[in-house]
Amino acid sequence: MIITIGGLPGTGTTTIAKKIAKKFNLRYVCAGIIFREMAKEMNMSVEEFSKYAEKHKEIDKEIDKRQVELAKQGNIVLEGRLAAWMLLKNNIKPDLSIWFKTPIEIRAERISKRENLSFEEALQKIKLREDSEKKRYKDIYNINLDDLSIYDLVIDTSKWNIMGVFNIVGTAILNLPHLEDEL
Repeated sequence: MIITIGGLPGTGTTTIAKKIAKKFNLRYVCAGIIFREMAKEMNMSVEEFSKYAEKHKEIDKEIDKRQVELAKQGNIVLEGRLAAWMLLKNNIKPDLSIWFKTPIEIRAERISKRENLSFEEALQKIKLREDSEKKRYKDIYNINLDDLSIYDLVIDTSKWNIMGVFNIVGTAILNLPHLEDEL
């Protein structure tokens, strides 16, 4: 089984992807963790590294290559903004592709609490990061992150608590017709 979960910062992708991986005994892989580790190796903040990656396309390509190779092995929850796109571009059809969305103000509030920042700082960080990512993804892959047509399920995570979102995703997985006998 291959499940992709994507969404902008603060939508809850990491929380839900980890819970889904545990519940369904799947490996969990996160593009964001790979990106953060690379930023740390270069002694840069995520925002600085995003700007650096705009000029060094090999950064995104390496992250995306790693995701595709891991997905080929199956039994995975792949979390990342480009996870579903990368698999499709490599002729791998996920069993379920999910996108989380949430208004930017709510995402900034979540990130400010999580990272102990002011609301204004979190909002500024989100805007800088998203602008950089959208530019990179368009330049490198000609992908428009606002195009949600490739996703099987789009969830506004501001409408439910963590367990509500988890239950929606879990129910969707359990009701995939070709997986009835596998789970």
